[in-house]
Amino acid sequence: MPERTALVFSYGTHRRPEVQRTTFGRELNGRPDAIVGYELDYVTITDPHVIATSGSDRHPILRPTDRPDAAVQGIVFAISDADLAAADDYEVDDYRRVAVPLR
Repeated sequence: MPERTALVFSYGTHRRPEVQRTTFGRELNGRPDAIVGYELDYVTITDPHVIATSGSDRHPILRPTDRPDAAVQGIVFAISDADLAAADDYEVDDYRRVAVPLR
């Protein structure tokens, strides 16, 4: 049975090749897209592994907004369930995965 794939939108550090190599063991291929109804904000990361992997303690985070023109550019990746679990392990508690509308 073929492994299931999930579509994941990345607007932050998962777009970086070094984060992809550390998290997934390879660089991912994706396509540009945008999430609508959200805007970028920033959160301070305290997890040493995430800081070491990303090279920064300041990471972008999405916040919903009512602004009609709000959209955040990013990349959509098709990844396996194992990759999805690895992505979730990388993220700190400030983040949660949700279904969102893409452009």
